[in-house]
Amino acid sequence: MQGDAIISVSGISKRYQLGHQALNDTLRDRLTRGFRAAAAKLRPGSAQQSATSEPFWALRDVSFEVQRGQVMGIVGRNGAGKSTLLKILSRITEPTSGRVRMRGRVASLLEVGTGFHPELTGRENVFLNGAILGMSRAEIVRKFDEIVAFSEVERFLDTAVKHYSSGMYVRLAFAIAAHLEPEILIVDEVLAVGDAQFQKKCLNKVSEVTRNDGRTVLFVSHNGAALQSICTSGIWLNQGRLAGQGSINECLAMYLHTANRHAEFTTPIPDKPHITSVKVEAKGSIRVEVGFKSPFPLSPPVVGITISSKFGQPLSGSNGRMAGDAWRPPPVREGVVVAEIKDVPLHSDTYRLSVYLGDAGMDYDQKLDVVEFDYVSPRFHPQMPPLQVIGNGDFGWRWSMGSD
Repeated sequence: MQGDAIISVSGISKRYQLGHQALNDTLRDRLTRGFRAAAAKLRPGSAQQSATSEPFWALRDVSFEVQRGQVMGIVGRNGAGKSTLLKILSRITEPTSGRVRMRGRVASLLEVGTGFHPELTGRENVFLNGAILGMSRAEIVRKFDEIVAFSEVERFLDTAVKHYSSGMYVRLAFAIAAHLEPEILIVDEVLAVGDAQFQKKCLNKVSEVTRNDGRTVLFVSHNGAALQSICTSGIWLNQGRLAGQGSINECLAMYLHTANRHAEFTTPIPDKPHITSVKVEAKGSIRVEVGFKSPFPLSPPVVGITISSKFGQPLSGSNGRMAGDAWRPPPVREGVVVAEIKDVPLHSDTYRLSVYLGDAGMDYDQKLDVVEFDYVSPRFHPQMPPLQVIGNGDFGWRWSMGSD
């Protein structure tokens, strides 16, 4: 470990086994496979199928250091290995290879409810978490009132936490992690569960403990402005590998530059108009390019797009017909329709895009949830003006026509 590094990660990799021989098999899984294998042997002429497994590398040869008092942001797509890395640093799981060295106590705020005993009350879980961090009862008592006041769950303190909402879980968990004086604080995207006011309160607390107490923080979020507000440095994970590191602004720029999604469709549909490609670029604004071909001229070509949450709930959408007289390209058999979406009314998260193709009066082709993309909001909590009715609800869509 060099200099004043409090965390040193050297060539860690993590492999999971997917398929029938998964490492996390339960006894029931093994018994089920045994009964199936025995039944297969009893069936005349049946061939016994061999169990298959497939290795999956969640992390590959990742190395970096974090200095004492540093606030490091970790960015990357869903599935890039961020949560796996934090679980290794939190000693929840072991790396397949490589080494991690850490100085001091570690408090982790990962998945909602991690580290809580559901049958215990909020009060009892405060003492349980303190004991896990190696604190004496006297130390916990000294901090107890601060924890309760910050969490704002005093009314439910003697209720079993299994009855808590996810927001209440997060409030108490963060209060414990931030106030029991760990040298290293690890915070995953779990803060997104809380309300906006509490998120702001948590970020202010993180800034306070790093500035005044010199604690080290690892922070994972899809919220670019939140990362920029508290982080000084960052690392970028891509498909389990360390793809870049430097200042948080440099890491966000590298990540956003490659966070675009592109889908092409090669199956020909010669007898009707069809979509040939979809491309999404999300860099502050969102740019959608939809390629198409048709056996006859489309007059005019009309593309519709719908943006949905990662859970499939439609959030926003539009199409060329809604543009009225502003959308009057000449009849064409082939081309690219470009939708420019500015002032995007979305939070930082992962989204799905669906598109369809038609003309003035008919739809011909559709691609549902064709691509998934990450959007990082350029602002955290924008200042909202007094409520007023403005125009007709136009979100600032701009349409243009291009060609290959």
